[in-house]
Amino acid sequence: MDQAKRPIILAVDDTPEHLELLAKVLAGDGYEPCLAADGLQALERAATAKPDLILLDVLLPGLDGMEVCRRLKADPATLEVPVIFLTCKSDYSDILAGFEAGAVDYVAKPFRIPELLARVRVHVELRRATQENRTLRGILPTCAYCKRIRDEQGAWHTLESFVTGHTEARFSHGICLDCIPMYFPDFEKGAARP
Repeated sequence: MDQAKRPIILAVDDTPEHLELLAKVLAGDGYEPCLAADGLQALERAATAKPDLILLDVLLPGLDGMEVCRRLKADPATLEVPVIFLTCKSDYSDILAGFEAGAVDYVAKPFRIPELLARVRVHVELRRATQENRTLRGILPTCAYCKRIRDEQGAWHTLESFVTGHTEARFSHGICLDCIPMYFPDFEKGAARP
């Protein structure tokens, strides 16, 4: 995931005032808000906007939030997107049902803005770290000639910039013993040390 890209947060609520507040709060904290007023709209926006996280009310017209969450988790395209329920339904059974539907967190209304933003931040960063870890564990598309690496968005990066952009690793350059004779044929063999 591009580190410079503002994370997209899909907020789903059927109360326009709640959506307006969430949009303002999210934008103020550096996120790109995407809004939906019902369950079907939420599924459509999740498919097109490809959000980094979804804030989902349970009580929605048409499809309720629990069903929306189950459908998101059943779709390979949205399976990995974290869902935080943001709802007034806060009984133990409601919270348990939310986690069983696939949510990663549950915030009761009325919510405290700093607490909500802290939870959003944690889950967005956790998702980014998971994606980066998968990229680094998986197959890295590499140019056979220049050895550049292609990222998830299709951009090509030098090995050094890709690794330093996705990990905390740093590079220290030297010359291995196999390359010394090729590039420095007059170099005294006994002087080379690993």
